[in-house]
Amino acid sequence: MSEVVVVGIGADGWAGLSETAQAAVLSAEVLLGSRRQLALVPDHAGGERLPWPSPLMPALPGLLGAQRGRRACVLASGDPMHHGIGAAILRALGPERVTVLPAASSISLACARLGWAMEEVEVVGLVGRPPELLHPRITPGRRLLVLGAGAATVAGLLSSRGYEASGLTVLEQLGGPRERVVRGTAASGWPPGDPLTIVAVECVGSAVLPAQPGLPDDAYVHDGQLTKREVRAISLARLAPVPGQLLWDVGAGAGSIAIEWMRAHPSCRAVAVEADPSRAARVRTNAAALGVPGLSIVEGRAPAALDALPRPDAVFVGGGLTEPGMVEACWSALAPGGRLVANAVTLESEAILAAWHAKMGGDLTRIEVSRAGPVGGFTAWRPALPVVQWAAVRTEEPAR
Repeated sequence: MSEVVVVGIGADGWAGLSETAQAAVLSAEVLLGSRRQLALVPDHAGGERLPWPSPLMPALPGLLGAQRGRRACVLASGDPMHHGIGAAILRALGPERVTVLPAASSISLACARLGWAMEEVEVVGLVGRPPELLHPRITPGRRLLVLGAGAATVAGLLSSRGYEASGLTVLEQLGGPRERVVRGTAASGWPPGDPLTIVAVECVGSAVLPAQPGLPDDAYVHDGQLTKREVRAISLARLAPVPGQLLWDVGAGAGSIAIEWMRAHPSCRAVAVEADPSRAARVRTNAAALGVPGLSIVEGRAPAALDALPRPDAVFVGGGLTEPGMVEACWSALAPGGRLVANAVTLESEAILAAWHAKMGGDLTRIEVSRAGPVGGFTAWRPALPVVQWAAVRTEEPAR
């Protein structure tokens, strides 16, 4: 057995542990876990008991390091590798020093009670995370299992999106003697509940904000500085969001490019750079409302504001092309394989993109969009300002 054993324990406590898990707890010199979990272990388990501090994550490496040379057992809820502490311990110590003994996860128990197939359900972990992360998951007919947020919070988010008819099932203390299941809708009154709760959602509504690029323009709060829907979809197709990668959205305006990059996959990251404080505030509002509250916002004027940022995988320049050194700074920040997309609407900025296209290659495209609108009693096309777009992929390593 490894020097640290992580034991999953459910609401059924000691009686629900396997013989192997019980032996790991009984042989431990030190037991770590929440006060609730430690209280589930009988008194004849004689190891020293160390309750987790709050906040836990900053203290975790030091706590684990202090147990080196002792047989340590960590108690975790259910399956420690599913939205649990097991992954953090493995990252800190490495798999050769850790053994994980999972119990049935609360997700498995919830699906069993509900009669839902696990592969048809999306699990949303909100423990220590903003509840606005729910927004992109709220679509018609979707089934969600929400961890770490109470029914009142979930119901409020659903109602704000027009999904107040959605079915809610609150599952408390799953697998334990005090298990309780309560059913209602998002419109029901939901008082505070048990801390060991999963909220199951069956989404009922019609409003759709898909993960694919090109959200409606009216999904954003803006002052006119917004990459319009059709151009936004084309720009994001060129930027090619990849899970885990980082985008710089330079001259962010309403933040639409950064927001839709992050909506493409939960692990996509972005930094929105905006010099105007009021616009930066709108970016923050839009990011929360559209389900990506983790968007990083830098208030400052590029290219100077780019100096301290982590290296990007893709860069979008939606404003400030005529600032001296702007394109140079964005291009030089990219590693090989990095993508740069820049949009221009003025002759001066078009000339800059034409010069860079001549120098570095890539694609230079003119995008023209017209929308039908009334002219007296008839309908005619109303053209928007054309957009010139330069899109290029960096192929060589930047000089150091």
